[in-house]
Amino acid sequence: MKDFGFSKRLGLFLLLIIPMYVFSQSLTVRGTVTDSNKDPLIGVNVVEKGTTNGTVTDIDGNFTLNVPQDATLVISYVGFTSQEVPVNRQAIINIILREDTELLEEVVVVGYGTQRKEAVTGSVASMRGDDVREVASSNITQALQGRIAGVDMAQTSSKPGSQMQIRIRGTRSLNASNDPLVVLDGIPFAGSITDISPSDIKSVDILKDASATAIYGSRGANGVILITTNSGQRGQKAQFSYNGYYGAKNIFSKYPMMNASEFIELRKAAGQFTNGVDESDDVNTDWQDLFYKPGMVTSHDIGVSGGTDKGNYNFGAGYYKDVAVLPGQDYSRYSIRGSLDQEVGAFRFGFSTNNNYSLTNGNNLGIYGVLSPSPIANPYNEDGTWKRTIKMPLDEQWVYSREIIENLGDKWIDQNKAFGSYNTLFGEVKIPRIEGLKYRLNLGLNFRTSNGGSYTGEGVFSTTASTPSTATISNSLITNWAVENLVTFDRVFAEKHQVNVVGMYSAEQTKYNRSQISAKDIPADAFQFYNLGRAAGEITINPDYQDYQLSGLMSWMGRLMYSYDNRYMISTTFLTDVSARLAEGHK
Repeated sequence: MKDFGFSKRLGLFLLLIIPMYVFSQSLTVRGTVTDSNKDPLIGVNVVEKGTTNGTVTDIDGNFTLNVPQDATLVISYVGFTSQEVPVNRQAIINIILREDTELLEEVVVVGYGTQRKEAVTGSVASMRGDDVREVASSNITQALQGRIAGVDMAQTSSKPGSQMQIRIRGTRSLNASNDPLVVLDGIPFAGSITDISPSDIKSVDILKDASATAIYGSRGANGVILITTNSGQRGQKAQFSYNGYYGAKNIFSKYPMMNASEFIELRKAAGQFTNGVDESDDVNTDWQDLFYKPGMVTSHDIGVSGGTDKGNYNFGAGYYKDVAVLPGQDYSRYSIRGSLDQEVGAFRFGFSTNNNYSLTNGNNLGIYGVLSPSPIANPYNEDGTWKRTIKMPLDEQWVYSREIIENLGDKWIDQNKAFGSYNTLFGEVKIPRIEGLKYRLNLGLNFRTSNGGSYTGEGVFSTTASTPSTATISNSLITNWAVENLVTFDRVFAEKHQVNVVGMYSAEQTKYNRSQISAKDIPADAFQFYNLGRAAGEITINPDYQDYQLSGLMSWMGRLMYSYDNRYMISTTFLTDVSARLAEGHK
């Protein structure tokens, strides 16, 4: 047997000497963590990099930590930029943390101005454009769902291009609108929120409390959504960008309907089963399989942005398309945007414009036609062709399938075209000899028109082959202008007293009208809804679909925001409105 005595002695020596060597390489590091004003920071995390060995600073900003001599300390604190400091055998390390200006100075839009996020006294929820675009959606309502506290989003339609119902303060009225006010680039928005492409958004700020929304008067009773679109950066060289995606869509779960055997057993139990022409024990029709089809969604945006020492610019274009899993149902949007901000001496001027054209098809198509037919009804003729209708014990129904819908050609169309243009012009001048005082003029010019038309050919969607064809056209037009005059005084006194005062006078007017005409017995499918005057049947003008509205508003607003030493903040707002909707003497 071999002698392992030497090996045992060597192992014992290593077990004793290695810990002593490691211990001799450790170091007790002491230090103080302060801010840029040399004030101590309490509760700063000081951690050895790559380990869980760490401590926090005391009330005087001091810390003590045992670490290896070649360790690296990671110092982090909320609101400050984290630092990594090599120990390098230093026993005393004092650290100055710099404020994270991107976080503390993050600007929040509060209406007719901005505030640093830390200085906001009201209830404001914010989301950056990059966060909005994390969710592939046609509009911001889908991107905001479940991501902002106190804002409820309800899905009222799954059709392409549809927006969700937004409730910021719950349902406040039985008859009037409960939708929040949308403000785009500082001007109340006169269009549909579906007209705003998520790719164009820089930030979304939602005002939820009475104090924050007081500056918008009665219009802000349901909350306010402030949307700021992208702009360039001063001093930035021209940058070209592209953002796009493509996705496939399919149903994740069909409606749970009975199959043939389950349906037969149910009818037998009810004593209603009779083996008729269209009911057979060997037929098991899944109507949903015959109707649904794969869909897709795609988005493409290009842009260029940049700036000089005195200004910035941003221009771009986008395309979005959403094809539903229902045949003949889709939504497309084409958008063009631009913004310019230029400073010349004491003057500053610019504009922003958002323009889009959208096309919606098949909105009147639903799924009831594939949920009501019997699973033991055969949709095929003996030669394999599609039947026109199926007969069931209690009724007869037109056969719905994706192949039939897609092959209707000119016999069916449901289409809506909309064009919107939303524009803001502004001019600003600094008042000489009074530091912090300036005057700004905002001019908003908004326009949106919508043209809809539908045509259903003879016998289409009807159990009777001779049912007359029908066609409908609808039109709506909304124009809006707004003028805002703002005087702002923003100044810091004695390095600790910051005062911001805003005074505003504004006026706006909105004109809206819509109309609809229907006709029966169109002479040929090729006419569709384009020439109702040729209809051989009745032409109807429904009074319920004719509307004209003209409304105006004048407002005076004042706001004071005061901050002491960036620690204590107070804001107060007053506003008075004069509405054209009210009678004389009660405006």
